Amino acid sequence: MAKNVRVGISIGDVNGIGPELIVRAFADSRMMSNITPVIYGSAGVLNAHQEGLGVDKIAFTEINDARNLVQNKLNIVKLWSDDTSLKLGSSTKEGGECSFKSLEAATTDLASNKIDVLVTAPINKDNIQSEGFDFPGHTEYLAKLSNVENALMFMCSDNLRVGIVTGHIPINKVAQTLTQENILEKIIQMNSSLIQDFVINRPKIAVLGLNPHAGEKGLLGGEEKDIITPAIKRASEMGILAFGPYSADGFFGSTGFKNFDAVLAMYHDQGLIPFKALTFGRGVNYTAGLPIVRTSPDHGTAYDLVGKGTASLTSFQSAVFLARDVYLNRAFQKEVSLAPLK
Repeated sequence: MAKNVRVGISIGDVNGIGPELIVRAFADSRMMSNITPVIYGSAGVLNAHQEGLGVDKIAFTEINDARNLVQNKLNIVKLWSDDTSLKLGSSTKEGGECSFKSLEAATTDLASNKIDVLVTAPINKDNIQSEGFDFPGHTEYLAKLSNVENALMFMCSDNLRVGIVTGHIPINKVAQTLTQENILEKIIQMNSSLIQDFVINRPKIAVLGLNPHAGEKGLLGGEEKDIITPAIKRASEMGILAFGPYSADGFFGSTGFKNFDAVLAMYHDQGLIPFKALTFGRGVNYTAGLPIVRTSPDHGTAYDLVGKGTASLTSFQSAVFLARDVYLNRAFQKEVSLAPLK
């Protein structure tokens, strides 16, 4: 428990905001608290972003293998040459290729126990598409690698946690995708994560409806009555403190979310719009339900902000610290569970 947590960081789109966030964040020595960062990419990319900012460069320790990381230093596992072509602030094919190389190397090292956790800088979901990455996002890619059928996208901040049942799918497929089984599965995943990863005893979970006003007893749709309510009932019978379904607009508008440890939304924008409206710049995208720990900032590549030095660091910093904290929470609970009874 005394050793630093080895935090692997995939660099994201090399022309996006990710590399800038990395160099600006780790210019603050407080970011090294109980962690050893391992960045997957090249010093050339990070230096190019530093030059655009017009600030003093921070020092990197280049290594060829994460086994050779240096404690209390900013390590870089070099994956490509320093003369890689960059077009800062723009989406390019090479930018997508580099982002996948970084992600692939980081996940391989995570599986090999060379690093303890993974923080993913933002990717461009279009230019990263390739034979190796045919997924709508990080969540689905990591679930596949972990042999987990459905991971939980869990958006977390200091005062709000929101998970979603259906992820990156078209809105016209949401209703037909919802079943009692997958709603119950997400409730179970959320409950387990709150206990294991956030050390919350007997967490309370609010479940949102799908339709306006949670269906108005079937007048505005039958999913609440036929699918969502029975799933909540089944969760309750398992001892999980799940409540609802609640009407999404009134629930967030009345600050009802403050009475719960987490909220389960039915689809992406139903959960992420209020989450980002209430917490933007401070939230973290955490992938729950996996055997590994992965976090990410709650924003995208932000090409329009690259090189200006004005993008907020808070979400990236929070992602690093949440990954560290979840890893330590899991280690502590494992240690406690293995301790002999007196």
